[in-house]
Amino acid sequence: MGSKGLMLGLLFTVLYASGAVAMKFGLQSAPPLTLATLRILIAGALLLIYIYIFQKGKYRMPNKKEFGTLFWLGLLNTTFFLGFGLVALKTVSSGIFNLFVPVNSLLFALFAFMFLGQTIRLKEWGGMVICFLGLFIASYPSLVGSHASISGILLLTGAIISMALGSLIYKKMDLQLPSIVINAWQTVIGAVILVIPTLLLEAGQPITFDSNVIGYLLWSVFALSIFNLSLWFYLLKKDAIIANNWLLLNPVAGYILGIILLGEPITEFAVTGTILVLFGLYLSGNFNIKTSKTVIVGQ
Repeated sequence: MGSKGLMLGLLFTVLYASGAVAMKFGLQSAPPLTLATLRILIAGALLLIYIYIFQKGKYRMPNKKEFGTLFWLGLLNTTFFLGFGLVALKTVSSGIFNLFVPVNSLLFALFAFMFLGQTIRLKEWGGMVICFLGLFIASYPSLVGSHASISGILLLTGAIISMALGSLIYKKMDLQLPSIVINAWQTVIGAVILVIPTLLLEAGQPITFDSNVIGYLLWSVFALSIFNLSLWFYLLKKDAIIANNWLLLNPVAGYILGIILLGEPITEFAVTGTILVLFGLYLSGNFNIKTSKTVIVGQ
């Protein structure tokens, strides 16, 4: 791995981990689904304007079959992941949120075993068990101390499952579209879908356009939805295995950002759980750096 790849990977990791922290600030002044809808509508619109107006003629429109795949990517990677994730963060710390993210790689392996017939070795099964044990240990004190709710953990679990399913569909369908086009359309489609539950569940709820909301929207739209997701697709195109390895550093980056920006405590349970999760991922082979043509989606 060259110095450029190292710097891009570290940048992706820090930016990705910052998403949960930014969400915490935004939630102080607006309901979660409203925030998610505003974020992805703005990001998606800006991406489409750039692709089809400023870069007119460079990128083609997806065909009917590709739009079908993009619909599922938008539903899973945008609507469900962001929707469930933002609602979960009302009762779950940003550190716990970032701890769940790397498990996407194991869930993807499990779904590939179930639906694509890929084999899972014994040590990979062992890694899954250790990871899930680590997640339970890290989450348990928050649940007992009422710093997190069971519903929040379940929503967070749903968000990570939807992310893994999106990765599965992305691999199976093998879209022949540039990363920026996939990013733009899955964002727009996910935003349009999310408008419906937002109107049904949060219509009339107050939103204050203060520094929390404006800062969240600027950061999440430009740094996360546009720049970092495009960087993620770039890393995936280079090597999906290495790209997913960077997700493994999210718990560490997330806890550090949570301490600095939110004053979130790190307990012995969180440290123990994080070590178990990282060890489980190591045992399952997720730290192996090797060439791969497999491409999966993350967000």
